[in-house]
Amino acid sequence: MRPMTQDGSECSALRRVEAVAEEFHDLPIEVVVKEDCLRSGIWFEPDALRQGHAYARKSYFIFSFDHLPLEEMEGEQAREDAPEEIALEGGAWGFRRVIVSVRLNPDSPYRVGLGEDNGLRLLCDGEPIAEVTFSPTPPYYGDALDDGTPITEVAPSIEWGYLLYLTVFRMCQYFGKEEECQFCDINRNFKQQRALGRPYHAIKPLDRLLAALDRVVQSGARAEAYTLTGGSITSRLESKDEASFYIEYAEAIEERFPGRWIGKMVVQALPKEDVRRIHAAGIGIYHPNYEIWDRDLFERICPGKARYVGRDTWIARIIEAAEVFGPERVIPNFVGGIEMARPFGFKTEEEAWRSTGEGLDYFMSRGIAPRFTTWCPEPLSALGSAGPASLRYHVGLLKLWRDTHARHGLPAPPGYGEPGIGNAVFSVSSFMDVIE
Repeated sequence: MRPMTQDGSECSALRRVEAVAEEFHDLPIEVVVKEDCLRSGIWFEPDALRQGHAYARKSYFIFSFDHLPLEEMEGEQAREDAPEEIALEGGAWGFRRVIVSVRLNPDSPYRVGLGEDNGLRLLCDGEPIAEVTFSPTPPYYGDALDDGTPITEVAPSIEWGYLLYLTVFRMCQYFGKEEECQFCDINRNFKQQRALGRPYHAIKPLDRLLAALDRVVQSGARAEAYTLTGGSITSRLESKDEASFYIEYAEAIEERFPGRWIGKMVVQALPKEDVRRIHAAGIGIYHPNYEIWDRDLFERICPGKARYVGRDTWIARIIEAAEVFGPERVIPNFVGGIEMARPFGFKTEEEAWRSTGEGLDYFMSRGIAPRFTTWCPEPLSALGSAGPASLRYHVGLLKLWRDTHARHGLPAPPGYGEPGIGNAVFSVSSFMDVIE
């Protein structure tokens, strides 16, 4: 569907980018295009995927991050051969390098095709914008463990090789519409991957994970950090509560590879005693993701988190965690854009900015810098048909984050590599790109 102006008339995606870039002229044009690609998706012309060069393919490391189910892409080369990420650089607008996570959408105005010199190009509405490079192949890709499991299923690499993403529990015990986060497709993505016969396992055995990491080390891969994560555990999993389940993996990794990588853990906002155990296991950065600030929207969009933990307790535990890790190493995520999800989200960008800005100021005034993931309306999630939020909202949110971060004099968040346009590798939002 073509983008529309406020009076209901059609406008082109390229015109939309130019208008938003002009309004937010103090932000790099690169992040305007990056955010539009993240919210709108990208598609690949078949010739662009037939170049024969090596690159890391999309691993579906936790969610689908696509705009349509995989079964609806049957016969499309992009389903099997889309890259994990792309880098945009140079071109007509003189881009400095920016890394973009690939979210597939055949209806997107953004296409990757071949230029006259057979080089890869990003086109918007058919107009070339930037040169494209596909994500590099880590040296261990293509290898399998002794049991035949591809190492990429166990320890995929994202963020241009910076991060190992270790999803050790591929499902979530917040299950069904009454409990699961409404933007999330973790459970349904697991089912669709299994239905296609892909080697997707609900729980990654610890010995298999360690064997995969042995191969990663032997290969000389340049990863500098790992994220240990998975779905929430509301009761028990393998006779363990959530903290104990994930801590077992962290302790084993740090014992086998002491200090080799920055260890990060994405779990729920847990009691302080559990947070101390996570820290003692060797984890250096804690991500208790709160997803959305507004109280009413939190209860609507994250009903399981609201019921099992509660918004006030979640926020209080984030603050308590800063006493254990230090505030700069507690980095909760919010999903940028869901605050405008139809039908119960905010009606205007200004209202949504005010609400999210209140949350940013609350945490940043205490030395805690939240990050965000740009919302992609995944069709297998409850909110799959409820978005996306406008490009203007997403770019305004970047400005709000950057200005609040600067006003409180906070350092660049650790565990994400170098900040700034041309340096940042975080690919699912542009918050690292806008740090000056």
